[in-house]
Amino acid sequence: MFHVITSCGTLIPLKYTPVPFSGIVKQFGHVTLEDIVDRSCDEHSAAYPPLVAGAANLPAISDEVIKVAVKYDQDVVTWSPQGRIHQIEYAMEAVKQGSAAVGLKSKTHVVLATLRRSPEELSSHHPKMFKIDDHMGVAVSGLNSDGRSLSRYMRSETLNHRFVYESALPVGRLVRDLADKAQVCTQRSWKRPYGVGLLVGGFDKTGAKLYYNCPSGNYYEYKANAVGARSQAARTYLERKFEEFESCSLDQLIRHSLQAISASMSEGDLTATTCTVGFVGADSSFTILSDADLEPHVAALKDSEDAPADGEAGNGGNAEGGNGEGGAAAMET
Repeated sequence: MFHVITSCGTLIPLKYTPVPFSGIVKQFGHVTLEDIVDRSCDEHSAAYPPLVAGAANLPAISDEVIKVAVKYDQDVVTWSPQGRIHQIEYAMEAVKQGSAAVGLKSKTHVVLATLRRSPEELSSHHPKMFKIDDHMGVAVSGLNSDGRSLSRYMRSETLNHRFVYESALPVGRLVRDLADKAQVCTQRSWKRPYGVGLLVGGFDKTGAKLYYNCPSGNYYEYKANAVGARSQAARTYLERKFEEFESCSLDQLIRHSLQAISASMSEGDLTATTCTVGFVGADSSFTILSDADLEPHVAALKDSEDAPADGEAGNGGNAEGGNGEGGAAAMET
């Protein structure tokens, strides 16, 4: 909230409601602002009637007397004194508020997984996974409309490359072009950063590839990664298990992705209707699994979770089922 200090030392708060800069000059005299000050005229006039009665009722107030807090997040080209661009950080925060998305890879396959979350009970879910080409797909987290726009751009680039060179566009090259496109939005005052993060999974001549494209224009290659709301729990699982991914089969990799995405759920159990899985590999094009196609993998995950518990229960039953001496001997051992 902005504050204005008058010549008599009164501290006057100004609320956030857009008002023209000329109105501020008329109300308060000579004021130098680097952004538009917001205030509520009705509430302000009730609390401070002399200030809204007109410039004639105001004493002479100089720039040195009036001090207005300056914000540095009004556009994407203004640096703060701490060396930060707040609009980019806000875009990255939008990614953290989106539905969770997980990506992991082995030597032969890349698997992406997303949660299917609808904004209302009566509405359908928004798709969070898109096929780009036969050898590539993306999972998005954040502003879904930005994700669709970037997906169309990626499809156009892959189609153009196939038309010109009659071969698949390398995943790394497209990811770099996508990062360059996002970076332009961080240095143009009439643009805004894309509020979406993309996990790009693909398989090309160099093998399985998994990248993350950030709204800041940076991109990173990962063995496994998770983004979106409550993704820290999924990332913790991936960090604990990532050494196993290199030699995993496709079914095992899908099971790991489901296990990771379930860790990011705030409520309810993971089902085939609450998530989507996509995979691509050396011998398979990018395929999206959901609903009935995903049901066997979800059932296998639940069976694997129940198996250790059943084994422990069986061992406990055998120990209790023995005679007293056997039980005592077991405890001594």
